[in-house]
Amino acid sequence: MTLRLYGFWRSIASFRVRVALKLKELPFQEIPVDILSGDQFCSDYDAVNAERVVPTLVHGEHRLFQSLAIIEYLDDLKAEPRLLPSDPADRAYARSLALVTVADAHPLVTPRVRNHLIRMLGANAKSVEDWAGHWTIEGLATYERLLDRRPPAPFALGQQVGLADICLAGQIVGARFLKLDLTPFPRVAGLADQCFAMPAFATSHPFEQPGYKTTAAS
Repeated sequence: MTLRLYGFWRSIASFRVRVALKLKELPFQEIPVDILSGDQFCSDYDAVNAERVVPTLVHGEHRLFQSLAIIEYLDDLKAEPRLLPSDPADRAYARSLALVTVADAHPLVTPRVRNHLIRMLGANAKSVEDWAGHWTIEGLATYERLLDRRPPAPFALGQQVGLADICLAGQIVGARFLKLDLTPFPRVAGLADQCFAMPAFATSHPFEQPGYKTTAAS
C-alpha cells in the first residue's frame, strides 16, 4: 500500500519524516502543500489534516500528523532499522533530544509564528529574522551542552542513526536557512556532518526537493 506524504520542501518537520521514510526504505509519494501560499487552509487539505499543518502521512485509512508521532509509527510499521532504541532509558533520552527541537526550538520559528509577530506586533523583517535566529541558537546551544555530556559515537546514541539524529539534523537545516555561524557548536555541526553524509539525509534536504528547484529557477 502506497504511503503518501503531504509536505512542503522548506518544512523542517517534513524533512524529518522524509529522512525516516528513506532510512526505512519505505517507498512513498510526496504531495506538495505550499504553506507559504496558504494551501494548508484549502478545503481539500483540511479534509486530510484538521490541524492544517504539514507533514501528514496517509497510510490506507490512517491519517497521521506531527512528525514525531509519524516517525514512531514508521518504527512500528517496519522494525529495521530501528529509529528508537529498545532500552527504556535510551529510548527516553532519544525522545528528549528530539523534543529539544520538535517541542522547544522549532515551533517558535514556524511561518505562522512569524506571521503573527508581523500582524500583532508590527515586527519588521529584521526583527522577525532576529527572533528566529535567537530561538534557533538556543536550540543549538542546548544540543551542544547535551552532546558535551554524552558525546556522539558517532551518532547521538552510538553506532545506529536514529530519531535524535534526525531531529538534530533538522535544527541544523533551520540554522543554515538563517545563515547562522555554527562555529560555537562543533559537536552539533560534527554530528550533522555524519548525518548528511548518508543518502537518506542528503536527498531529503529541502534544497534537494523539486519545490525548491522550481523556486530557485524562477
